[in-house]
Order: sequence, then C-alpha cells, then structure tokens
Amino acid sequence: MKKFEKIYLALVFIILYAPIAYLIFYSFNAGGDMNGFTKPTLEHYQTMFGDSRLMLILVETFLLAFLSSLLATVIGTFGAIYLHQTKLKTQNRLLSLNNILLVAPDVMIGAAFLILFTQIGFKLGMTSVLFSHIAFSIPIVVLMVLPRLKEMNQDMVHAAYDLGATPYQMLKEVMLPYLTPGIIAGYFMAFTYSLDDFAVTFFVTGNGFSTLSVEIYSRARQGISLEINAISTLVFFFSILLVIGYYFISREKEEKIDA
Repeated sequence: MKKFEKIYLALVFIILYAPIAYLIFYSFNAGGDMNGFTKPTLEHYQTMFGDSRLMLILVETFLLAFLSSLLATVIGTFGAIYLHQTKLKTQNRLLSLNNILLVAPDVMIGAAFLILFTQIGFKLGMTSVLFSHIAFSIPIVVLMVLPRLKEMNQDMVHAAYDLGATPYQMLKEVMLPYLTPGIIAGYFMAFTYSLDDFAVTFFVTGNGFSTLSVEIYSRARQGISLEINAISTLVFFFSILLVIGYYFISREKEEKIDA
C-alpha cells in the first residue's frame, strides 16, 4: 500500500511540475522558440532585463501585491477578531458572506468590480486594482486567522484583564502575538493571490496600468516569446523563496509561542 501511495504521489508531482520545468528549460534555449532545444543561452534573460516596460510592470506588480496583502491582512485580522467575538449564529452568517468571494468565479467578481467602478465614475488604474485585490484577499486572511483564534485559550485573555490590562494592551501583548503565525500565513496567501491574479485584474486595470499576468497574456497572444519564459522563471523562483521564508518565519514564531 505504501508503495502505491509513493507512486501516486510521484505522479501528482510530475503532473504539477513537469509543465513548469518545461517552461524553465526552454527559457535558456538559443533557438528562439519551444519547437526544439538547440543550445543554452542567457539571451532571453538579458532581453528581459533590458525591457524597461516589462521591468516597470514587474516592480508595480510586486508593489501592488505588497500593499494589497498588507492592508488586507490588517483588515482581515481585525475582521476575524470581530467574527470570533460575535454570537455563533451571527458568526456563521458573516462567515458565509465572507466565503462568497472565495467560491465565486473570478470572472464574475471582476465584472462586478468593473460595473461598480464604472457606475460611481471611479477611474480605472492602479488604485482600482488595489481596491479589488484588497477585497478578494480579506476573506483569505480571515480564514487563516480565525482557526488560530478558536484554538486560543481564553483564560489568557481573562488573565490579562485580571492583571489590569486595557483592551489595547491585551491585544498588543497577548492576542496578536498568539495570532502571529495565522497572520503571517494570511499575508503570504494574500500576497500570492494578488501576485498571480489575472481574471479580476483584467477587468479593472484600465489603459494606463498593467500587471505581470495581464502583460504576459497580452504578449502571449502575439506569439511565443521566450522572454515570457524568462520572466515566468524569475517569478517562480521568487515564489519558492517566499515559501521558504514563510516556513522559517512561522516555525520561529511557533517556537517562541511554545516556549
């Protein structure tokens, strides 16, 4: 049985990572296309770094992801605390509303934001994309933080109040430190969702702003360019660094809490 599980797991990883490995492999192809590998080269990476427009879009995409995930983490964390303090029936209703953005199709969400911004006369651009990314990232943060809240021993809160702590002091010294692993998880999840979102972003970018996913889509429609492979490889390895960073940060926080 264990042998079958190992084979199954290996097949799953092959299916998931083979296309990515194929993309990375051809980013070093001197042939200029993906029809056949000729010899290794860094030409496409040089072209990518020499493309000022693409580099600007890359920086703006990461800035957007950083801002949206940061604001969504703050809002989502306090939203989770509020949900936890409400009555169970109200909590379930609000949690159901929170989950709608997670299960609803991205195309529908993007179209809804486009209609909203158009109706109120809001100019499409980085700000509209930022608001949209914050909106669909908040439910992710809530779902990361809320389970941690439910695991928290409420005696810690009562003890803080018995010792004369104000609500602000209790929040700062007791609750938020305990919630830190969940907050970090929510931030990284929100950052990842913002970084690779296409459907919602495509509807609300406007003419003067673009993100990496939308730019790659636009360029891919014009034909295969290994510059796309190069930028995708760069983002993929950056994502790996994020995962590694999240692992070490969360483990360190867990060890401090357990100590």
